[in-house]
Amino acid sequence: MLDVWPWDGDLNEVKAALSAGRVLAIPTEFSYGLAVDPRSRAGVEAIYRLKERERGKPLPVVAANLGQALDLGVESNEAIRFAEAHWPAPLTVVAPLRAGLSVPAAAGGDTLAVRVPDHDRLRTLLQALGHPLTATSANRSGEPPACGLADLEPILRAAGALAIGGERTPGGLASTVVSWTSAGLRVLRRGRFQI
Repeated sequence: MLDVWPWDGDLNEVKAALSAGRVLAIPTEFSYGLAVDPRSRAGVEAIYRLKERERGKPLPVVAANLGQALDLGVESNEAIRFAEAHWPAPLTVVAPLRAGLSVPAAAGGDTLAVRVPDHDRLRTLLQALGHPLTATSANRSGEPPACGLADLEPILRAAGALAIGGERTPGGLASTVVSWTSAGLRVLRRGRFQI
């Protein structure tokens, strides 16, 4: 049986799971995501193993608000200011990190993909934790995203993951991803958020 934390559960259970390097399965606006503290090398490595994902590919992050993203080291730029006017929304921004800062979820790069999700309970959890979480799709690389825990139970149970909430997600398009270039706002992936 998969270990599921109810939304009204003891937050210390989630904190202990993260501290122990366990992966969380979190519901988002469209599918489940795999979550660890983006500052945790052990946690990020656990996600790469679980997804069988190529090292060097950054993991996107969800934050309760812009302040959490800035505290993580994301620098505000025009794309962030654009997103802030629309957040919470299925709108992800690839933004620069502060110079010289290393965030394991960025996989050695100098940018990080971040969004404030349009999922009230998830934002409340992030606020209570006091920091963002990764939110890469909960699946093995190359497979479709999972909308329910039944789709994920075998790999999550084998990895000792903690599922959050347990509800079925609606599926459909993932978030729209944008960045800022000298030519202006650039859409990297068209998704649920219409630009």
